[in-house]
Amino acid sequence: MANLTRFRVDPLLIKVLSDTYRSTEKALKELVDNAWDADATTVHITLPAPMTRDPIVITDNGSGMIPLEVEKTYMVVADDRRSRSGDLTREYRRQVKGRKGIGKFAGLMAANTMAMETKSRGQRTYVKIPMSALKPREADLETVEVPIDVSTDCDPAEHGTTITLSDLNQGMVYPDADQLRKLLFTEYGRAESFSIFVNGDRLDIDDLPGSQHKLSENLPTVGATDLRMTVGEGKQRFKGSGIALKVGGKTVGEPGFFGLEDDDEVPKRLLKQVYGEVHADALLPGVTADWGAIVENTVGYKELKEFVRQQVKAKLSELHKRDMALAKARIQRRIEATLAKLPEHRRRIAERYLQRVLAKFYDEPDEKLTVIINLCLEALEVDDYYVVVENLEKAEKGDVSIFAQALKDFGLLDMAFMMRQAKRRMQYLDHLEHLINDPKTTEKLLHDAIAENLWVLGPEYAMVASNRTLATLLDQYSSAKFKGARANKRPDLFLGKKMSAGHLLIEFKRPSKAIDRDDENQAEKYRDDLITKFQPIEILMIGKGRASSVDPRSAPPDLTVVSYAQLISTARAQLDWLLQQQLSDHRLPPMRAAVAPIP
Repeated sequence: MANLTRFRVDPLLIKVLSDTYRSTEKALKELVDNAWDADATTVHITLPAPMTRDPIVITDNGSGMIPLEVEKTYMVVADDRRSRSGDLTREYRRQVKGRKGIGKFAGLMAANTMAMETKSRGQRTYVKIPMSALKPREADLETVEVPIDVSTDCDPAEHGTTITLSDLNQGMVYPDADQLRKLLFTEYGRAESFSIFVNGDRLDIDDLPGSQHKLSENLPTVGATDLRMTVGEGKQRFKGSGIALKVGGKTVGEPGFFGLEDDDEVPKRLLKQVYGEVHADALLPGVTADWGAIVENTVGYKELKEFVRQQVKAKLSELHKRDMALAKARIQRRIEATLAKLPEHRRRIAERYLQRVLAKFYDEPDEKLTVIINLCLEALEVDDYYVVVENLEKAEKGDVSIFAQALKDFGLLDMAFMMRQAKRRMQYLDHLEHLINDPKTTEKLLHDAIAENLWVLGPEYAMVASNRTLATLLDQYSSAKFKGARANKRPDLFLGKKMSAGHLLIEFKRPSKAIDRDDENQAEKYRDDLITKFQPIEILMIGKGRASSVDPRSAPPDLTVVSYAQLISTARAQLDWLLQQQLSDHRLPPMRAAVAPIP
């Protein structure tokens, strides 16, 4: 049955489209985004051979549309789907990508005619849109009538949409399959339940530009393990970088670097150039129920972590050796001039430590790299520090007495470093106090400021540590509990593991917020929800202090309320004491030795 439908759009659409898509590949990606928003699990893209008149065809198995949806939503350009249906898709709860409501017509940047056939709930709808319908004209485009064909001969089980782009624009470069695959894999390479095929071939990690590496290994505990990764070249970075852990074909948690992020010999920027996945089905018993993480202290995971860490580090070292050599060459004259001032027997150790520094900071700008090298060289020029380094190197050859004396010397030198650190912590407290006194300060700002400086809370909390598992599960808990209308009430929580094997849950409040009984009860509810996975849990609430209406004797067990002012006052008093003790200790080496240690 053929009817007519009309555009509901401003005549400036053609300009908006031309300003948005700078390549055919990016325009086609918009059509794939529409398939994602329609909860498709499979998308097939067929590209024509160069210099042919064959069409581009994009087919998905998404939810499709009935005729009413085509007329009321599809034909309404610049209609934001999120304003109608929310930020998540109906079936798979994916984050909706469509934002401007114009992506559905992106194909008209590559072709003069776009045909759309969609199937849903036993109905098939076909619309053919010529590029000429989008040309600016005196009348509003809403007056342009477009034929719409509707039939009911569709199997109710069929669903999905097919876009056919014909009469391709000869003024644009034909879409390049390799470029399209790279673009789509960068966006959807980590997506679960979403497969994309270009000319019959499924997107794969090998589509990423860079150096590909594959390794299958039978580990003693984990058994069969497959590692696949791509390492970018030059300064190329990847969206969603890291190594994803897959168990039974399903991704566990977020991609990570298996401990390399804490390796001083690996520049942090290099990690952004690593993209891959490791399959280890034997780790299934350690996967959490929501697949959000894996128990990190299992023997199997520790074995896999070390395996991945070694392989990735080896590839990074191999591929970026040249880059590191170039970095060294940039400042080689400066290094050689300074090394020439050192006695012959000192140069070997100095060069060794400089190599470690260059490996860590090789891609920093010249001016920053020079400052770093200068600090290291100045440290080695200090007699006291050099003696410690030299003796520790000798101790590696088995001289226990020298090693013992070196450790003693290093302990004295370390006291000088502690004094310098204490002064820096005093400066930190000054900044923190300024932040607390600022009425614009939010809980999130204080969370960020204190979470990495837990020594502020006191010696008993200084060794509290967080990890990726705790952070991931806490974020998943908060996201599930505070969504929709409650999203703006999400608290700022920190969950860390104590040395005593217990856990610490910190809730940050504004500096002006006095913590009352309702706040304490809410914190208790958080603990009740989390204690099934982590126990025991101690609660620390930080704000203006406990409200005057609350009797501290009736506080819940293992719940402490403190004020930011109290924390700063106590921390400052402890640092004052430490500084006084060190100043009165005549065993300290000269302060000229208190320079930054070699990384």
